[in-house]
Amino acid sequence: MRKRNRQSDADEAQIDLTPMLDVVFIMLIFFIVVASFLKEAGVEMNRPDANQNPPETDATSILVTITGDDQIWMENRLVDIQSVRAVIAQKLASDPEQSFTVITNAGATAGTVISVADAAREAGVKQVNWPAEKKQ
Repeated sequence: MRKRNRQSDADEAQIDLTPMLDVVFIMLIFFIVVASFLKEAGVEMNRPDANQNPPETDATSILVTITGDDQIWMENRLVDIQSVRAVIAQKLASDPEQSFTVITNAGATAGTVISVADAAREAGVKQVNWPAEKKQ
């Protein structure tokens, strides 16, 4: 008779996993739904169409061109990223209301473009213009 009790005790010791699986699936659905409503922070940028004409730049505008291999050109000369702020500040000293335009060519990395824009903001530029990329 003891052998029968031990077998019945072993049968009763099993755990039913169905409720635990139900809870896991409900949590999975919850996290999927919550993740779909999360909006990641980022920078929204409105770039003009390539078909539009680039903005007219007057003679006193500060024009920066970033080539595809991340070279920075100002006033028809090559400038390194450390001296961009100083050159812009020098230009703004004569006319603080000058416009500032950054032209990027295909292949320019975002890091270089952001570094130039940050240097311009630090130098005191109020607005950075981003004309559309020219198609060749």
